[in-house]
Amino acid sequence: MPARDELPSTLQRSPDKAQRTWSKTHDSAVETYGEGERSHRVAFAALKHSFEKVGDHWEPKPGKGPSDEQAAGGGPARRTPTAGGVDANASKEHLMDLARRADIRGRSSMTKPELVKALQRANDRSTRQAREKRS
Repeated sequence: MPARDELPSTLQRSPDKAQRTWSKTHDSAVETYGEGERSHRVAFAALKHSFEKVGDHWEPKPGKGPSDEQAAGGGPARRTPTAGGVDANASKEHLMDLARRADIRGRSSMTKPELVKALQRANDRSTRQAREKRS
């Protein structure tokens, strides 16, 4: 497993299982594709099957499986925007719970796609703030 400071910052604040999942997949992808962006994408895709991004870290998902349309179909020919670690396939109730935890205003009147986008923004903001504190 890579040294803790070599992991992406969001994984450094995540459970050991998330760190192991990302690291093992990344190491395998490096053997296949070489070091670089593709290996990182593969590792994050594997991580997103069992974990979802909540704020500035990753937490286990209630159920395993693809987190968004890109993860379900994949491949360069079908490349679509990802949900940035938010489990877009989760129930609206689960997304509402995460929005409540993130204190997202107006969540009660949001549609499921709006909740996903709002959670992405909240997660990005939390990650930025955590990285600024670290610098």
